Amino acid sequence: MRDAPPDGNLGGNAAAAAEPAIMVRDLVKRFGEVGAVDRIDFDVAAGSTTALLGGNGAGKTTTLSMLLGLLLPTSGSVRVLGHDITRDARRVLPRMNFSSPYVDMPRRLTVRENLTVYALLYGVSDVAWTIARLSEELDIADLSRRPFGELSAGQRTRVSLAKALLNAPSLLLLDEPTASLDPDSGDWVRTYLERYRKRAGATLLLASHNMAEVERLCDHVLMMRAGRIVDSGSPGDLIARYGRANLEEVFLDIARDRRPATEDAP
Repeated sequence: MRDAPPDGNLGGNAAAAAEPAIMVRDLVKRFGEVGAVDRIDFDVAAGSTTALLGGNGAGKTTTLSMLLGLLLPTSGSVRVLGHDITRDARRVLPRMNFSSPYVDMPRRLTVRENLTVYALLYGVSDVAWTIARLSEELDIADLSRRPFGELSAGQRTRVSLAKALLNAPSLLLLDEPTASLDPDSGDWVRTYLERYRKRAGATLLLASHNMAEVERLCDHVLMMRAGRIVDSGSPGDLIARYGRANLEEVFLDIARDRRPATEDAP
């Protein structure tokens, strides 16, 4: 990977507003008789990096889909960047973006063609310059003429991140941002995300199964189980509360419904 870009100020995106970047209140999502999300409440502070964690089936993907306006809540409210996402999606979506290595782009289009299409959809003003800059920064310039479907899993992860940054989002939602990357490339991407948040004043919300990554990147953690948020706090606070050595051990306690160590104390 190339050296990470120097810190700077992108201007105009500094997170100074008092209102959280995300406000979720009494949020419910049911699919027929199946409850996927059960009356959750949380805030994500502007300019922070927050993790939404939980085992398979905990409700993370459903929650992220509602934050993106892809699913309508059964009840409750979601405010994103000061707007109700169900009523004002057109005012919010240009200021946010999403990256997941599990969501394919058109496989027959080249990397450059894919990024061009998305840049036009996002209304990027200087498409060629923006794609060239991100391609250089994320070390994908040599992939520009290759069909997306021919890329390795790690290469797709970097292209997906480039797609998510085309519109310089104020809010970036990330699903497994370093999946399939080797340790060196994964560390580079984490450093890139840390610097992007700082220079853009952006807010990051990520889902990850890499607990070391969460400990490094995140100011706050929301732990989900069975559609509910069952605990939250900074990584350090959660580790101390459960009396564990690291966040992975905390994750296992929560997934297995074990009580925090502080509750066991006399």
